[in-house]
Amino acid sequence: MMSTAIDRAGGIEAFVLDVDGVLTDGQLHYGPEGESLKSFHARDGLGLALLRETGMKLAIVSGRDSPLVAARAKELRIAPCWLGRLDKGKALEELCEHWGILPRTVAAMGDDLVDVPMLRRVGLSFAPADADARVRATVHCVVKSRGGFGAVRDACEILLEGRGHWTDLARRFELEDRT
Repeated sequence: MMSTAIDRAGGIEAFVLDVDGVLTDGQLHYGPEGESLKSFHARDGLGLALLRETGMKLAIVSGRDSPLVAARAKELRIAPCWLGRLDKGKALEELCEHWGILPRTVAAMGDDLVDVPMLRRVGLSFAPADADARVRATVHCVVKSRGGFGAVRDACEILLEGRGHWTDLARRFELEDRT
């Protein structure tokens, strides 16, 4: 499944992400004033930054409306960041129109049933290792990490490799073999 994902990644121009269960572990923490905490993994952030450097378009489409997600998207320079969007198939159509690209040139990552309409329409779909079983059965690639624990980074590395950027990054970060 991984080599198929790498092969599909070559024509991808944009990456669309769900949030809860993908960029976070899916837990919702509430205090007396409402939602008060979300945890994001730094490795996911670096993976997205590296993709952005290569010209990849990035977007967030979340069913929940969260100021914490908006703040993280701003920090990572991810735009558009569409919150409170439960019809993710329609959101994908609107994103493609906004960018002037076709759904087959988009990769997306989701973990739950609400994400399936989006995941079925894209050229390359990903799910975290702990996604709903029906979502895992739908996507092109289930990554090795759980949501909120590097799953997005796994997908970013597949996209970087498939788009031909991994060798340069390996040199940049001194990852090549020194034997």
